[in-house]
Amino acid sequence: MFSNEVLFFGGFILVISVMLLLDLGVFNKKDHVVKFGEAAAWTVAWIALALAFYLVINTHGDLVHGMDNYGELETIKNKYAPHLRLIPGDFEESLELYRKNMSLEFITGYLLEYALSVDNIFVIILIFSSFGVRPKYFKKVLFWGVLGAIIMRFVFIFVGSALMQRFEWIIYIFGLLLVYQGGKIFFEGGEEEKIDPAKHPVVKFASKYLPVFPRYVHEHFFVLKKGKWLVTPLFVVVLIVEFTDLIFAVDSVPAVFSVTKDPYVVFFSNIFAIMGLRSMFFFLSNIMGLFRFLKYGLGVLLVFIGGKMLAHHYLESIGFKTVYSLYVIIGILAVSILASVIVPEKKEVEDEVLSNS
Repeated sequence: MFSNEVLFFGGFILVISVMLLLDLGVFNKKDHVVKFGEAAAWTVAWIALALAFYLVINTHGDLVHGMDNYGELETIKNKYAPHLRLIPGDFEESLELYRKNMSLEFITGYLLEYALSVDNIFVIILIFSSFGVRPKYFKKVLFWGVLGAIIMRFVFIFVGSALMQRFEWIIYIFGLLLVYQGGKIFFEGGEEEKIDPAKHPVVKFASKYLPVFPRYVHEHFFVLKKGKWLVTPLFVVVLIVEFTDLIFAVDSVPAVFSVTKDPYVVFFSNIFAIMGLRSMFFFLSNIMGLFRFLKYGLGVLLVFIGGKMLAHHYLESIGFKTVYSLYVIIGILAVSILASVIVPEKKEVEDEVLSNS
């Protein structure tokens, strides 16, 4: 017999797989440029699905680990939520507390991962621009990028969780990494990023080890020439997007582990954020310039999360709750967005003054 974790996880993957197949085979049979309205609708749809899953966890979160009595609940609690205080001898009330805590960890992790995905979008926009990808092929590249990201996140999350359960000191390594990355993002937030296609490590790897056709062939990833299959530049772009997500996973996955130690909650929150990444890409790509301070906010966010990991024992001792992290995350994002609205970019105005002088 399969364990509850395997059954719940398998059901989750099945639902996500069906939605991906429907997206690829039913809703998007033809490549097309995704309009702002379509992107907004899909963004709302994915957020709604994440909120629906939050409600499922809030009412039936115990199904993930299959706890039938107080002893099993206490064992799981000690493993994944040691800060949670149960009601001795009262299984039903304690189970309710566990569900609420689990759902709060999910929505906090989801919001954190969703926010950090914005920085990923900055880089993906730059990749498409640098490699001259036509807009109508963006969605196809992102689809396969998301599929690969799901597989990589699965490995990263469950291996990371196993290591953290075995070696507690790893959480301090993750914390230092996030503080460093957050500081780097904050102090480099105003600098314009550039990508040199010829010098990108994935391009160098592909040029050396793969038979690459020198130009794009419509939406195709492979092309048959003189009896030999060659990969097209569009396939190389998919590899670059996968590589980029792997780099971002080094930041984002440890960040969610600062919210919860439960690898299933980390995975669920990551997948919903990644699934919403494609629609959010098209939704934000045309208005990204309006959020000039958002990258600074993400830098502060990573420093906060890293600091929280470094001080997790102290924070647990003073009763620091998951909901406090949620408030801080919302506050940092709200301040950075509000600051962007109040103090907009002045570059265009300055250029106009210079041109008239």
